[in-house]
Amino acid sequence: MSTVSSSTRTSRVAVGRPARARLQAWLPRLVLSPSIAISLFFVYGFMLWTFILSLTNSRMLPSYDFVGFAQYGRLMVNERWWVASTNLVVFGALFVGICLVVGALLAILLDQRIRQEGALRTLYLYPMALSFIVTGVVWKWLLNPSLGIQAMVRSWGFESFTFDWLINPDMAVYTLVIAAVWQASGFVMALFLAGLRGIDDSIIKAAQLDGASLPRIYLRVVIPCLRPVVFSAVMILAHIAIKSFDLVVALTGGGPGYASDLPATFMYAHAFTRAQIGLGSASAMLMLGGVLAILIPYLYSELRSRKHG
Repeated sequence: MSTVSSSTRTSRVAVGRPARARLQAWLPRLVLSPSIAISLFFVYGFMLWTFILSLTNSRMLPSYDFVGFAQYGRLMVNERWWVASTNLVVFGALFVGICLVVGALLAILLDQRIRQEGALRTLYLYPMALSFIVTGVVWKWLLNPSLGIQAMVRSWGFESFTFDWLINPDMAVYTLVIAAVWQASGFVMALFLAGLRGIDDSIIKAAQLDGASLPRIYLRVVIPCLRPVVFSAVMILAHIAIKSFDLVVALTGGGPGYASDLPATFMYAHAFTRAQIGLGSASAMLMLGGVLAILIPYLYSELRSRKHG
């Protein structure tokens, strides 16, 4: 009798194990499925819808009168779009380049194990905790000729001093560079500092034994070892530059006129304030193409490094 009951319990356990294993295998998928469904609909679904609208003659409201790639043709002859695109090249190049240089110098400074390193690191990183809206408002006050730096210097007796970039159509885009670099350089510093702390000290000591000076060690030995960090920083900064919107709105509003427009502000203006949804959607798709042109090489390099690692 006991033998029969024991075999029955054994068979029940054997039957229960596959069911439990299947439940454990499917439980993560069930938990993640709502998030995946929401992402597919609200992210990729709206991307697809935006692409469809870019092929239509939609104006104030979406319509499905397809005109092919006519909106992209209109975009290519739109003067404001070319101003925004040129500004993006200038802003992106200066933003990425200056952030890399400033971030690397700050990281090298902190890598010398100076006093109050923790306080300085926090001070440099603090701007990254702010939103671009806050950064834009603060720098708008500082760069306002009647309130900020120009007014302060003139109050010291330098009446001929002029710093009116904020209202100068030829210089307004550079105010975006100043504010963006101030905010993002601390983040780049953190990336470089993490990379520097990951380099084997024996390499540096060997170079010092060979008589190399400290600047030469960093230029010839340390910086080449940080190529993955540099690549990651460039990808992240370029992505930030392409989708910059809130900083422009808060700091310059795209002005004077549309002298400091970027593609994101161009898209918003035409899609939501000028009743040209089709044209705005076409510009959004070109922005998406720019982001993908940055993300795909980054993801490829990450996957390749993991594969070889």
